[in-house]
Amino acid sequence: MVATLKAQNLTKVYSLGGLLSRNKITAVDRVSFSVQPAEIFTLAGESGCGKTTTARMILGFEFPTSGKLYYEDQDVVGLKDKKAWFRKVQAVFQNPFETFNPLRKVECYFYETIQNFHLEKGGGRTQKLFEEKLEAVGLSLPDIAGKYPGELSGGQLQRASIARSLLTNPSLLIADEPVSMVDASLRMSVVNLFREMSDSLRVSVIYITHDLATAYYISDRIAIMFRGNIVESGPVNQVLEKPKHPYTKLLIESIPQPDPRMQPKTPIQFLEEKEEYLRQGCKFSGRCPEVMEICKQKVPEDISFDDVVVKCHLYHK
Repeated sequence: MVATLKAQNLTKVYSLGGLLSRNKITAVDRVSFSVQPAEIFTLAGESGCGKTTTARMILGFEFPTSGKLYYEDQDVVGLKDKKAWFRKVQAVFQNPFETFNPLRKVECYFYETIQNFHLEKGGGRTQKLFEEKLEAVGLSLPDIAGKYPGELSGGQLQRASIARSLLTNPSLLIADEPVSMVDASLRMSVVNLFREMSDSLRVSVIYITHDLATAYYISDRIAIMFRGNIVESGPVNQVLEKPKHPYTKLLIESIPQPDPRMQPKTPIQFLEEKEEYLRQGCKFSGRCPEVMEICKQKVPEDISFDDVVVKCHLYHK
């Protein structure tokens, strides 16, 4: 089966203090993964781990320093025909109130997308396309007709954003923290939309989040990122139920528990982001409870076993 998207050694390096500065930070470091047709693949990790930078490179907002991106075996790095690419790949962003201009009616974005991608159809079929995509996300035309973004709830506006992204019938949807700005009562209804799109519309989804609960709920596979590296990846039940990397374990332990007596076994340490990015060896060695001397000197290799790939010296045996 041909993967919908494949990333190979994707890397993004930024200069600190200007283009001519010798101080550089590797925000994404040789990241490799694939997304299969109709699969929900999650990139998870704390803020500053590189997951949004990875998404920006896929969308063409950032140009990779090195590495390859393939869409259905076609190299897309440096692709000149961006419009054709954006017909196939669409995005849903974190804050729907920033996605839409508060001074423009929501329906304008739908008609603009239809016009930009030449989706016009005669005999009222354009209106039917509009209504069909709204219906797919649980909205109707009267819900948004003539309304400005401020007249809709956060959940309605995020659904409208998803509906707009479906107009081009994309095969890949990149959802960057799509529920973090939505009320908790509406969060699962939005998350369920991605599962429904995957199952019924056969859309592949890259779901970017720091929320392991929603990731576990909808993902098929998951990759845990830390300071530019994927430290563990595999089927979501394997990674989150039987975590192998110390960072994955720490992430799971840090999820708030309803019982205040259930405290994390390992105290959470907070180090400066830049300090960890520039660290030699394993970037997690500064706060790893199982750190060894080799961790401070050498970057661990990727080790595969039990359908999981883990980047840790503990498993090099």
